[in-house]
Amino acid sequence: MNKQDLRDKVKERMATISLEQRNSKTREIHKQLFEKEEWKMGKLIGTTISTGNEIDTYTIIKQAWKEGKDIAVPKCIPKEKELTFYKISSFEDLEVSYFHLKEPIPERTVAVKPDDIDLLIVPGIVFDRGGYRIGYGGGYYDRFLQGRELKTCSLCFEFQLVDAVPKEKHDIPVKIIITENGSIG
Repeated sequence: MNKQDLRDKVKERMATISLEQRNSKTREIHKQLFEKEEWKMGKLIGTTISTGNEIDTYTIIKQAWKEGKDIAVPKCIPKEKELTFYKISSFEDLEVSYFHLKEPIPERTVAVKPDDIDLLIVPGIVFDRGGYRIGYGGGYYDRFLQGRELKTCSLCFEFQLVDAVPKEKHDIPVKIIITENGSIG
């Protein structure tokens, strides 16, 4: 299957799970994330703001703040297909922008250096056990990770895992994948 077919198949499956199942699986994924050494040691966590059927990141952000951690959220630069992360201290620091995503308001936040991010939670739709992922098709994260040695993690439901995703030479795998059934990496 090509990337688009895999993406479509998993999106269809995501739309069919009940809210109760989604919440139960998400709680287990969050629990495992918060027990990881990379989380415990991290001072600055990079993550997106979840939308739609994605695994909830609001709970992750609130837990980070509760633990005294900082949160950095990406802003897309569509022209260059790049990301810049900004430290947010409240959900009020966000605005709806590109692709209807919630992104940081640059005038109210501070940009962070990529290498200052202790743990980057990388979004995606389909994953394989080698850490390769199919995202939303823009290549933003592969560009952002290029030449960097960041600790990376992706969160997904078990059904989002496949044996192998089609890879291209510029694709960069994440180091850890956490599902409701355990973690890989």
